[in-house]
Amino acid sequence: MNGTPSSERIHIGIFGSRNAGKSSLMNALTGQDRSVVSSVKGTTTDTVSKAMEILPLGPVVLMDAPGFDDEGELGSLRVEKCMKTLERADAALFAIDPSSPMSNDEKLFYSRIQSRNIPSIVVITKKDEVPDYGYGSSLPENVRVMHVSSRTGEGIKELKDAIGAFLIKDRQLPIAGDLITPGDVVLLVIPIDKAAPKGRLILPQQQTIRDILDADGRVMITSVERVAECIADLRPKLVITDSQAFRPVSLSVPEDVLLTSFSILFARHKGNLEEAVKGIAAIKHLKDGDRILISEGCTHHRQCGDIGSEKIPKLLRKLTGLELCLEFSSGQGFPDDLSPYSLIIHCGGCMLTERDMQNRYRKADEQDVPITNYGLFIAYANGILERSLSVFPDYQKMLL
Repeated sequence: MNGTPSSERIHIGIFGSRNAGKSSLMNALTGQDRSVVSSVKGTTTDTVSKAMEILPLGPVVLMDAPGFDDEGELGSLRVEKCMKTLERADAALFAIDPSSPMSNDEKLFYSRIQSRNIPSIVVITKKDEVPDYGYGSSLPENVRVMHVSSRTGEGIKELKDAIGAFLIKDRQLPIAGDLITPGDVVLLVIPIDKAAPKGRLILPQQQTIRDILDADGRVMITSVERVAECIADLRPKLVITDSQAFRPVSLSVPEDVLLTSFSILFARHKGNLEEAVKGIAAIKHLKDGDRILISEGCTHHRQCGDIGSEKIPKLLRKLTGLELCLEFSSGQGFPDDLSPYSLIIHCGGCMLTERDMQNRYRKADEQDVPITNYGLFIAYANGILERSLSVFPDYQKMLL
C-alpha cells in the first residue's frame, strides 16, 4: 500500500463548514489523530492529507479541507485552500453538523461538488450528541446520506464500507500495457544526465516498467547512446523515450518499430491526449509578444539543462523565431486565470492525479486557451510528431 504513488491513489476530500466535524471524521476514518480538533472555528488552516487503504477501493488519500465558510482576510486564504482541494478530489465526503438545518452556503457548496460530477456521500456527524437531526428535508434529492459519531465510532465502519462500494473509481487507461502482447519486448530509453536523480529512476519510468510487467511484457532499459545496439539485439516492438531525447533516439529507431515518449503515454493515461494533440495546432498561429505558460506538476529543483525552464523555451524560440513572453508554474501553482496566455505547454502530470490534470485541461478549454504536452511539443519541434503518435492511430489521424 505504501508503495502506491499519491498520483495513482483515489483522493477523497472531506468538506464542510467550520466545526461540522470534518477533522474528527478524518481522525476516526484513519484511526489516528492526524487533524487537530477544536471547538474553535477555523482550526484547520490548511488541507491535511493521510494515505490509507479502504477495501475494496484500495489505496486512497484522505484530505481534510479547511471550512468553505471561513471569514476575514486569513479566512479567504483558507477558503481558497478548500477550493483547491475540491479540484483535486476524485470523491467527496460532505460533513454536516445536524444541530441546525442545512444552510444556503452548504447547499451552494454541495451543488459545486455535484456540478463537477464528483461521487459523494453526505455524512451527518455528531450522532451521539444530536439524536434529533434538525435538517428536515433540506438535503438535495437522490443524495447518499450516512450518520456517524466520530467520538464513539458509531457508523464509521459502515461509512468505510460505503466508501469502498459506492466511490469505486473507473480504472485509468493503462500506460503502455495495452499496446503490447505477452512476451513483447519494450525498450525504455532513459538519459543519464545532470537532471537524472542519483541511484534511482523517476516516477513515470517506474510506473511504466510495472505496467509493462503487469501485461506480461519484457522490459529493457538503456541510455541514449546504446539504443541502436539494443534494437539490433532484441528488436523491440515499442521504444519509449524520455521526451528530451526524442531526436537522437528517433535517428536510431527503425521506422517499423513503434516510438513514443513517457510524456505522451501519461497524457493518455490521465485522459488528456486528445486535447493535447489539438493544442499543437496553436503553435502555427503564435506571434511576437504572445504569453506562453510552461507548467509542471512537480516542484523539483531546477538544474542547468532543465527540460521545462531551458530546453522547451530554447526549442520554442528556434521553432517559431518569435519574441515570446514565457512564464512558468509548478506544483499546485497552476493559475486560475489563463486568459492572458496564447498557449500552455504542460508536463505529462505523473505527480498529479487524473482529476487534477483533467481540471487543468478543463480550465484551459473553458477559457479558450490551447493546451498541449511536453512530449507532443518536443516531437513536433523535431519533425516526428506523426511518428510519435503511431501507437495511437486515432490520434495520429487528427494531424491529417
